[in-house]
Amino acid sequence: MRTTIIGFVLGVVYLQQQADLLALHALFAGLLLGLAALLFTWRLGQAYDLASHAIFRWSYRICGCGFGAVLGFVWASLFATYYLSEQLPKEWEGRDITVIGVVSSLPHHFQQGVRFNFKIEQTLPEPALAAKLPENIALAWYLSPDSAATTSAIGVLNAGERWQFTVRLKRPHGNANPLSRFDYEVWLLEQQLRATGIVRPDGAYKNQRIDAFVWNLNNLIERSRSYLRQRIQSALIGAPYAGVIVALVIGDQREIAQSDWKIFNRTGISHLVSISGLHITMLAGLFAGLTHYLWRHSFFTKAQLPLYLPAQKVAALAGFAIALLYVALAGFGVPAQRTLYMLTVVALAMWAGRLTSLSHILCLALLAVLLVDPWAVLWPGFWLSFVAVGMLIFAAGAQSTPGSEVGWRSKVLALLREVSRTQYVVTLGLLPLTMLLFGQISLISPLANAIAIPLISLVVTPLALLGSVLPAPFSLGLLQFAHFCVLVLARILELMSQYDFAVWRAPIPPFFLFLVAILGTLWLLAPRGWPLRWLGLFCYFPLFINTEVAQKKGEMLVTAFDVGQGMAVLVETAQHRLLYDTGPYYSPESDGGSRVVLPYFNARGISHLDTLVLSHNDNDHSGGALSILAALPVALLSSSLKYESAIVTKAARHSRCTAGQAWEWDGVRFEMLQPTAASYDSDKWKPNARSCTLKISTPTLSLLLPGDIEAIQEDEMLNSIAPKLASTVLLAPHHGSGTSSTAAFLRAVQPQVAIFQVGYRNRYHHPKPEVFDRYADFGVNRLRTDEAGAITLQFGTTLVISEFRTEHARYWYRH
Repeated sequence: MRTTIIGFVLGVVYLQQQADLLALHALFAGLLLGLAALLFTWRLGQAYDLASHAIFRWSYRICGCGFGAVLGFVWASLFATYYLSEQLPKEWEGRDITVIGVVSSLPHHFQQGVRFNFKIEQTLPEPALAAKLPENIALAWYLSPDSAATTSAIGVLNAGERWQFTVRLKRPHGNANPLSRFDYEVWLLEQQLRATGIVRPDGAYKNQRIDAFVWNLNNLIERSRSYLRQRIQSALIGAPYAGVIVALVIGDQREIAQSDWKIFNRTGISHLVSISGLHITMLAGLFAGLTHYLWRHSFFTKAQLPLYLPAQKVAALAGFAIALLYVALAGFGVPAQRTLYMLTVVALAMWAGRLTSLSHILCLALLAVLLVDPWAVLWPGFWLSFVAVGMLIFAAGAQSTPGSEVGWRSKVLALLREVSRTQYVVTLGLLPLTMLLFGQISLISPLANAIAIPLISLVVTPLALLGSVLPAPFSLGLLQFAHFCVLVLARILELMSQYDFAVWRAPIPPFFLFLVAILGTLWLLAPRGWPLRWLGLFCYFPLFINTEVAQKKGEMLVTAFDVGQGMAVLVETAQHRLLYDTGPYYSPESDGGSRVVLPYFNARGISHLDTLVLSHNDNDHSGGALSILAALPVALLSSSLKYESAIVTKAARHSRCTAGQAWEWDGVRFEMLQPTAASYDSDKWKPNARSCTLKISTPTLSLLLPGDIEAIQEDEMLNSIAPKLASTVLLAPHHGSGTSSTAAFLRAVQPQVAIFQVGYRNRYHHPKPEVFDRYADFGVNRLRTDEAGAITLQFGTTLVISEFRTEHARYWYRH
């Protein structure tokens, strides 16, 4: 059974790497062939009495694993086919549609408005249109500064309400960048949200509430979560860690500040700041233990309850019930569901009297999770949770059987030894996987978790839960004390995280190095008596000394990130790195630097920049600069920003970009072509006009980065430095707007390739069709980040281009 389940997992994983889905008849044909091979092997063993032979047993297991792989592939394919069957018709993208439906999720209020999920029930004035639209969509309703009514309406939006909205929808689309651990498009698919959009201002139909509450189980759960969140926020007005208390009670992490997440991640305790599997398991265990004790004593009556039903079964039922309730509070989020399925398998095994092998229980839980959610294998939490439990099961055999401890001191010491060993096993067991997933490990995580786990799980979470349901004034005191505990913990973690050695970073290792490290982990955790267990430590060394192959002299690697509507380009030579622009500012908690550039840097082990060039002060170019400057050392900031800019004051060293500046790194020449020094003395120019225009040349190829220059600046360079403009690759000026990329400019540059860094269906309609066609008229190979994802260019003796959505093609990108 276990080999079949492992095969099922491998089949699911393989499907999630595919660029296309197979047709249904091909899936069922493969399933029948796999079943036939399994039955043939079994019948062969029966006919020749081979069941006792080890070779046959292993052959049968391999066939079982293969059949499981086919079954997993088919199952995940059927799931994907069904979920992808709902699509927003392309002709309805960007058009205003009036819909009536129900707010189906807990609304999230942010600075610019509110986000929520919406279940469409009907459309106006054409009811038949509803059948063409996806049933579940994700909406954002932005505040309108000149409309007090809109502001008021957003302020009272609640889960379970029926509303009428005029919306503008688009198909699911997210940024696609290498080494990213979050794929927004597949996340939307997993959540069955098949379109996203915005609420439009009132038009022919008014945006209005129709019913205060629509009764069904989901709406009741979401409204209950909203009520609990409101109680916590009312009790902790202005409290800095109220968002943490909310996350522990209802699983909503969206109110936790990014600065706090940085501390939690550096100390390795971010898994505790939500309704995590650990919290669900511990709470279920506490209730199960209490129920077991009371039932065994018949609630201190003479009822003799254990004679009717064993206390173990009642405890399992109580543990499952409280886990189900807690997961419901989390809105049945996918990570919480995984834990619920695992506990359900354990409870069923206990009821059936089959709680024998822990490895069987783990495999059944693994199967249960993937039967319900085949996309779980794409998320780090899935692998971290199951690998942690698997390592604990493996290491359990390495311990000597504990004797009966006498006296409370001996029992406390035994408990401390057990807890310490558990932390040791989990830390070692997850180290290779953490490096593979994130390219970094928290060296202070064991100490931080030793403090945080008991405090959060045994003190803060129970107090927060009680405080959220008890009446005042009891609730106020409990919630405030829980918040005080979190505040103290946060201060301790902040002190621990401020040291540079708190986190070790290295490039994400190749898969074979990960396998070597896993082998070393198993060797270290092997039972006592295993020879030379300490040799397992040497298997970790390749992880920590892993480095990337540097560029050759005279060559460079260029990465044009997919940051939406904005620019961010990384240039790497043999020994130096330059970042040109940092992407847009999305919200107070997110920008192109923190969401796209820095995760890429962390995965690559990039710990510093030699130069950061900010072409100008527009949000879509400099929006991520502060995040970059706060996260890693930048030797030089070169920009056209004013000296009093917050970005300039944050930089360790700054110089204005000026035409004529030039330098050489590792056989690659950098030259600033624009703006002139005189332009800084004039007030008539917009920031676009002063865009830092940088040309980068290898001995055979070149790249021109012009920022948002417009036709006037293009003409000025044509009249002054036209010969210098010729370049192999051109980053389209101003994203291909109608004010740039004149025919004369393109004739002078003569690019072979043009890159348009634009957002999907952006509000500026960049690139303009006439400009995009103009590049085609000149025979230029046109690449767009909204279609290709991140674009990587290797400048060597020839130009090699890689498009992320092509090289990393997935079936959900095509729908």
